[in-house]
Amino acid sequence: MADDQKKLIEGIVKNFGNNPNRLMDIVLEVQSKTGYISDETAHHIAELIGVIYVEVIDMVSFYSFFQRTPEGKSIVRLSSCVVDKMHGMKEAADAFEKHTGTTFGSTGSDGEFTLEYTSCTGMCDQGPAGLVNGRVLTNIKPEDVPGIVESLRKGNAGSGRVNEVRPDTQVDLNLRKTGPVIFSPMDRGAAIRAAMNLFPDQVIETVNKSRLRGRGGAGFPTGMKWSLCRKAEGEEHYVLCNADEGEPGTFKDRVILTESPDLLFEGMTIAGYALGAREGILYLRGEYQYLYSYLLQVLGHRRHLGLLGENICGREEFDFDIRIQLGAGAYVCGEESALIESLEGKRGAPRDRPPFPVTKGYKGQPSSVNNVETYCCVARILEKGADWFSTIGTKDSTGTKLFSVSGDCDHPGVYELEFGLTIDDLLDIAGAKNAGAVQIGGPSGICVAPKDFGRRICFEDISTGGSVIVFGPGRDMLEVVRDFTEFFIEESCGWCAPCRIGTTLLLRSLDKIIEGKGTKSDLSDLESLGNTIKTMSRCGLGQSAANPVLTSLKNFSELYHKKLRSEDYVPVFDFKQALAEGIDIAGREPVWEEE
Repeated sequence: MADDQKKLIEGIVKNFGNNPNRLMDIVLEVQSKTGYISDETAHHIAELIGVIYVEVIDMVSFYSFFQRTPEGKSIVRLSSCVVDKMHGMKEAADAFEKHTGTTFGSTGSDGEFTLEYTSCTGMCDQGPAGLVNGRVLTNIKPEDVPGIVESLRKGNAGSGRVNEVRPDTQVDLNLRKTGPVIFSPMDRGAAIRAAMNLFPDQVIETVNKSRLRGRGGAGFPTGMKWSLCRKAEGEEHYVLCNADEGEPGTFKDRVILTESPDLLFEGMTIAGYALGAREGILYLRGEYQYLYSYLLQVLGHRRHLGLLGENICGREEFDFDIRIQLGAGAYVCGEESALIESLEGKRGAPRDRPPFPVTKGYKGQPSSVNNVETYCCVARILEKGADWFSTIGTKDSTGTKLFSVSGDCDHPGVYELEFGLTIDDLLDIAGAKNAGAVQIGGPSGICVAPKDFGRRICFEDISTGGSVIVFGPGRDMLEVVRDFTEFFIEESCGWCAPCRIGTTLLLRSLDKIIEGKGTKSDLSDLESLGNTIKTMSRCGLGQSAANPVLTSLKNFSELYHKKLRSEDYVPVFDFKQALAEGIDIAGREPVWEEE
């Protein structure tokens, strides 16, 4: 390794205090300067932060945005999400291959372009979308591609519409409907001042009284989580925000982070006060890197106003600050313990539980992990009161919910609506007439048939993290199920056999049925395998990986039965047919044993 490169790496590592917990940040910055992480580079980083080489390589090889070998001057990552496919991803991909002379999954011989597919980029409301050298491009049409490629060859980022927050992107806000909780005017600092008029335990009691449940989909009571965390013994307590919304069809956090970041940071600061924490970390998915500088500016302004940092709002010894940790492309990091592993500079593999993060989380200390929407709700609750919040929604699902609606609808985007509305209500609002199916909660959720569109979206009936994908009557839902299953295979961390092996077996069985080679017994085997994966997997990803198959088997069983070759068992291998050519050549019939 050249001396100048060694000095570059040493300077970067020093800026992060030679701290192994900041390995993600170190590798991100080194790669931005050197292009990729070579073995030599990994060895040098390991020496500087005091870990073994294998630990660095283990982390680097886990994330899809890290590169071990040189790639093209321009890297095009096109979203392979099912919604992008519905709106012309294949045609855009063909255009990129034609005009770059490169195929997806490879780097061109001239070293100019690397083409890759990536999972959902959080732009399903404006697909096909992708990342070009980290820059977000949306609504990509085949006719746009020649201009994009030519601009890249000239060393430009590209051209097109711009975004007010970040003029180097094309991201539309698509905030279709605002509500009283997340997207209403706020008095910056009012919620923090209201919290500081209470003792920390009283803040938690206020959150409890509001009956706020986590907005990630599982719906664990927020006040209970905070109470457990505050009571847990530790040298430090940490406030962690999960902004790694990698579920295909989900993009509500993107809109909050663009439109209402102050509300989020207000909620995190209140959590810091209630839990006795001094540090908060926002884990921002790598696909949203375009928001990073903007969010740093918001944090800086809050420090200037005395709403963050030392002696917040003039209260001595109330010191709390927030830093942003960028991810690097791994869906599983949306699981809270995998997120913590990633924050500690490791591969994002989920932990065994217990212990739970509230008692042993980040750096082994009590930590509360909540998502973006939840912290925003907390700020509103402290600002306007628990009684006000609990009058919105339903008895067990108080407040509003943000829905990311995409697919076959006239008005894709984000909607803030009260809990308790029916699927029919939501489809009507989004302009989705004659829907043939709706995927509630993304691939890990439930595939709902028209007969159940009267069901309510709330914790009492169908809960969701917010993803709503609409499929018109002409869509092949078995192909959708297959696509979702492939997604889980790709995103599995590979730690446990039920998920790592089971999902692959699930896809093979599904393919057999789709190809018209399945029988009735294959359907029962498919269901049995899916339930085994669901029951035996280690974390939430594996436990939900079979949901596309299981929920579609339940709600769209006729689609599977139409594909069956026979209701009875049919062997995959036909022994007599395999010998037919040999029998013909030999000119004689073999003696078959009686069956």
